[in-house]
Amino acid sequence: MPELPEVETVRRGLAPVMEGARFDKVLAHRGDLRWPLQKDFAKRIEGTTVTGMGRRAKYLLADLSSGDVLVMHLGMSGSFRVAGSDGADTPGQFHHDRSKQTAHDHVVFHMSSGAVVSFNDPRRFGSMKLVPRGEMDQEPLLRRLGPEPLGNEFDAAMLAVACRGKKTSLKATLLDQTVVAGLGNIYVCEALNRSLLSPRRAASTLSARGGGPHERTVLLVDSIKAVLNAAIKAGGSSLRDHRQTSGELGYFQHSFRVYDREGEKCPTLRCGGIVRRFTQNGRSTFYCRVCQK
Repeated sequence: MPELPEVETVRRGLAPVMEGARFDKVLAHRGDLRWPLQKDFAKRIEGTTVTGMGRRAKYLLADLSSGDVLVMHLGMSGSFRVAGSDGADTPGQFHHDRSKQTAHDHVVFHMSSGAVVSFNDPRRFGSMKLVPRGEMDQEPLLRRLGPEPLGNEFDAAMLAVACRGKKTSLKATLLDQTVVAGLGNIYVCEALNRSLLSPRRAASTLSARGGGPHERTVLLVDSIKAVLNAAIKAGGSSLRDHRQTSGELGYFQHSFRVYDREGEKCPTLRCGGIVRRFTQNGRSTFYCRVCQK
């Protein structure tokens, strides 16, 4: 499942061809993705202009001149392809051929910019939904999300308060989208290794007796921000399905410290430990039991 860096990379790829452009034609080749599309989905979008491309957690948000917001989720295998009006993809530096199975191009946007933006999703776990801007605070998909990890609201003090009294593991808490939005299995494993904290540690240990943060809480927040920014700069991580809108693969997977590195030496200076894997809450966790305490 794409995490925050992959979704942000896609947003940055869509913004130049969609922001300020009008939807000249919208083709919905099927009536459902993960959930059914609204019956008037294409009709409500055609003729409107994209006034801004945003992101909330793992959701892409296209603000429309009609007052609606197009809320989009990539799911497990969803990707956007940007082509010219002649149908030719715009290749990037790390271009890889995309699937030619256009049967999986479920939604296609023809933009006044000349771009043709196709949403391809073989497994159909992605989603699209139109939500009136005034109802976004009540939208079930978004209303319970925690703060953005790259925003000013997310800091050590906030995390300490959120973790106070929690009996769940630190990793499970960081994956809780109501605590902090957009984090997933890969980047939580990476951030915990950078901050020398065990994924098994109780989340409550990040909160001091008075409710304030420890030094380790500050280090964890700094590590989360650092790993997310580095991954965005690298175009995200391509493990199975992630592609940028240009067809490029992200390449942050080549910089993983522990994720998918079972049996390799821990990269922490003077550690000497070996990266281990175990199953935690149904997911593979990678960490070093020598330096992560």
